[in-house]
Amino acid sequence: MGIAFMNSLKKNWLIVSLLIVYFIYAGLYIYQTSFISDGTRYFVLFDDAMISMRYAKNFADGYGLVWNPGETPVEGYTNPLWVMFMAFFHLFPLPTEKISLAIQISGAIFLGANLILVKKITNLISSSFLLPLFAILLTAFYTPLNNWGLQGMEVSILVLLLSVAVWKLLVDFNDDKFSPWPYLLLGFGTFVRVDMAVAYLVLIGFSVVFIPKYRWRHLLWGVGLLVAFLASQTLFRIWYYGDPLPNTYYLKMSGIPLLTRVKRGLYVLYQFVWEMNWVLLALPFAYLVFKRDRKTILLALLVLGQLAYSVYVGGDAWEHKGGANRYIALAMPMFFILFVYSIDQILQAIKSSSAIPNTPISTQTMVNMALVTAILASLINFNFIQKDIRYLERWLLLRPPIFIEGNKEAVRIASAVRKVTTSDAEIGVVTAGAIPYFADRLSLDLLGKNDAYIAHLPSHIASSLDDIRPGHMKWDYDYSIGQLKPDMILQLWGDKTIAYDYIEQYYTVIEVDGMLFSARSDSPYILWDRVDSTP
Repeated sequence: MGIAFMNSLKKNWLIVSLLIVYFIYAGLYIYQTSFISDGTRYFVLFDDAMISMRYAKNFADGYGLVWNPGETPVEGYTNPLWVMFMAFFHLFPLPTEKISLAIQISGAIFLGANLILVKKITNLISSSFLLPLFAILLTAFYTPLNNWGLQGMEVSILVLLLSVAVWKLLVDFNDDKFSPWPYLLLGFGTFVRVDMAVAYLVLIGFSVVFIPKYRWRHLLWGVGLLVAFLASQTLFRIWYYGDPLPNTYYLKMSGIPLLTRVKRGLYVLYQFVWEMNWVLLALPFAYLVFKRDRKTILLALLVLGQLAYSVYVGGDAWEHKGGANRYIALAMPMFFILFVYSIDQILQAIKSSSAIPNTPISTQTMVNMALVTAILASLINFNFIQKDIRYLERWLLLRPPIFIEGNKEAVRIASAVRKVTTSDAEIGVVTAGAIPYFADRLSLDLLGKNDAYIAHLPSHIASSLDDIRPGHMKWDYDYSIGQLKPDMILQLWGDKTIAYDYIEQYYTVIEVDGMLFSARSDSPYILWDRVDSTP
């Protein structure tokens, strides 16, 4: 067994070397997300992931799956199994500012394991020794995938689960047999994030149409398991939260016209396609029109399925940051496999039809050189996000990744809150992840992700498609500030006129560590003697 392992390493030394380079890159990336605050190095996840971390911390501490201990449970997360995974690390005596590092390392491991599956899938499509290397290269160093996966989002494990399921289905296809494992894997993925059901449905549809020998098995197993996975989640949700759908569903999908949501989804998709270079993005699909192969059709359908889903939900809230959003990033490894395969096939077709003398070695060398050039140029293009040189610098680790400045500010705010409040104080926040997590205070989510009342409100009207931010379009300051009156208001969002009226009436503007906040004038939970000033 040891000899076989060593032989495998020798045979795949380029792949192994690339994996080692990726893990070094991921380690440096993760380190660059950290920062020093008050003499302590903090590792902080993307803010949505920090919301999940707050649920995880409360669950590990025995309070249940809640955002605020002691309050009626509200399902303000979209990734239940990922929350459980996060909770596991909260059982260990790790410093609060270091627990996120464990999640980031896990993300790197999942993304690294996915690269092995990318190789396996590519090998099932092509016998070229170069294509798996190029598919891994494009996947490993694609900035949005690393942004989501290495900053704590469940994208890392979902990408891995999707790749394993696709690989298993293709292996079964080659071996002319049926296995329920692809559906079990993706069904498990719906517990991580329920919209994994999109890829699940694509697999069912593909198998029913393109694998007629086992059509009924795929249909019965696929649909049956999906119903079982979704029904079990729904029953738990009704039992625990008293609602068949997550609070985040109402926040993002209700109260906004379907047409408006789809228009916004198409608009941001257009931006993504243009930014990626629409010629390169369309190339694999254009090639499939002329040469159809069931294996590549599956990959194309998975990519198209995620694109369609992104349109349906109106895109993500961070489209202005550029690159693939969380829904599209899930299918990007499949796209990169298709991409390198289509480029290779086009070059091989040019080689076969050319009038170059019959010198296969030199001709193939020229094809390989053209392939290498095309892939390296595409690698740079795909990471030249918004044609902003700063993104290339982030890609090369010459500057910290996106979202880090916001994390620094959140930690500063949380530190200020701990300084001037007692543990019984309630704070009003817009970014509902890192601030409540590190401040360790009862929190009021002004944008409603963790507030069922606000989540069910109609969406505020945006002046343009650029101004629509899914999950950030609902607020009611008459309710959140006028009625609930948190002890401190740390942030505001949208039209602040009504908020300012209540602040002027009930609050005092205070300065703490150079930052301005609003403190309720009659609150017994504000340590007024620690306030720097009241301008």
